[in-house]
Amino acid sequence: MIIFVMNSKNLNGMNNAQPQINALRESFDKIYVSYFSRMLRFAKEYVVFEEDAENIVQDVFVMLWEKRDVLDIQANLISYMFILVKNRCLDYIRHQAVADEYKQEQRAKLAALEELDYTFSSEEDLEEIIRGAINKLPERCREVFLKSRVEGMKNKEIAKELNISVNTVNSQIVVALKRLRIELKDYLSLFFFLV
Repeated sequence: MIIFVMNSKNLNGMNNAQPQINALRESFDKIYVSYFSRMLRFAKEYVVFEEDAENIVQDVFVMLWEKRDVLDIQANLISYMFILVKNRCLDYIRHQAVADEYKQEQRAKLAALEELDYTFSSEEDLEEIIRGAINKLPERCREVFLKSRVEGMKNKEIAKELNISVNTVNSQIVVALKRLRIELKDYLSLFFFLV
């Protein structure tokens, strides 16, 4: 078990601080050499690309060095480092999931625009398609949706006017959007216009 205290705050005001600072750097270098490859192998288990795993581990070591004045690690250093790398991997994976979701949404919008049929003879045809889809909604659902999207009312205002809860307004809008997504699947860009 390795117990490590990496703290240089007591070194700052001393005349003979340079030898102690050098010792701290040497100690850090030894830790880096000893643990970098082990932390990298650990990170590569969770992160697809080796370059990303290297960046994660490097970030952990940079953070350790930059916070050496405030860190007071009095536990098993390797356990502490594994936890840091694990948390960085989790952050990276979460970020990738959000980025992938955004890319998928953008691809869907792009595909919808590319597939949009421009054979509408007029703006009225377009409006008729949208109106027809909206008219297929259940009465209350349609009423809530129109007040929200066409009249621009806030959910709280709709709830008050229709004497229903705000949660009911929210759920009716969700239902309307789901049904319209299905109804306008061939005109996906029109659906994005409604959202």
